[in-house]
Amino acid sequence: MNTRPPASRSLVTTEWLAAHLDAPDVVVVDGSYYLPTQKRDGRAEYLTAHIPGAVFFDINAIADTTTDLPHMLPSPAAFSSAMRQLGIGDGVTIVVYDGLGLFSAPRVWWTFRIFGVRDVYVLDGGFPKWKTEGRPIEFGEIKRTPRHFAARFNPSAVADLAAIKHALADKSAQVVDARSAERFAGTAPEPRPGLPSGHMPGAFNVPFADIVEDGRLADPDRIAAAFAKGGVDTDKPVVTSCGSGVSAAILWLALEAIGKQPKSLYDGSWTEWAAQPDAVIEPKPKS
Repeated sequence: MNTRPPASRSLVTTEWLAAHLDAPDVVVVDGSYYLPTQKRDGRAEYLTAHIPGAVFFDINAIADTTTDLPHMLPSPAAFSSAMRQLGIGDGVTIVVYDGLGLFSAPRVWWTFRIFGVRDVYVLDGGFPKWKTEGRPIEFGEIKRTPRHFAARFNPSAVADLAAIKHALADKSAQVVDARSAERFAGTAPEPRPGLPSGHMPGAFNVPFADIVEDGRLADPDRIAAAFAKGGVDTDKPVVTSCGSGVSAAILWLALEAIGKQPKSLYDGSWTEWAAQPDAVIEPKPKS
């Protein structure tokens, strides 16, 4: 068993969570989400098995309903309402996990962060590690008492299409893509039908799989090496991106683990960029 300590201060161990499960100010959140190609249902799996007391954070439901883009950030008012209904109030400590170990939980963690939550963490190793250790599991939906939640949105941490075009044009920030090297190179298909693969001109590639090890965030040395291999100068501004804004948050978590603060995350990511009628894609998609 890998017993190394967590790679980031934003991670908590399964031991810590087990010891604090009954604490009234700790809320456990199942943030599981899967790509369409994985053919898994996060909510269905949550209902079958979850960490005791955990509520389910559905990134497709707690999202902007005015766009066709998947799981884009909701408005601060909509987020506040959703958190009240989940029973997540101001001032609590939140621990987020997912069913893959480290995939979608950082996206939920990042969402809480940009809406003003200070004490939010990712469970190191996620649900797989929890289960492997034989820790308690519940089934069914958890209903917490609604509590007051007031979102304090940080818009500067979110990049839109215009900001990305600006960053690529004047090189004011490095756009770093977390998708696989094959998708970035245009040699493997995107998980969403009809969307071409490839990358934005001038973007960098640091596949999130290169900084995840056995469902855990890799150690800081490996993280730094992965960004260096991708040609990224972590002392300069970085905007993280991916397919639809999920694994981009893994890069955010990783950068913070090595003492670097990202500039922003491109919420629309490749799904928005590649869908533009005038999208510039490298290499040029085959007709």
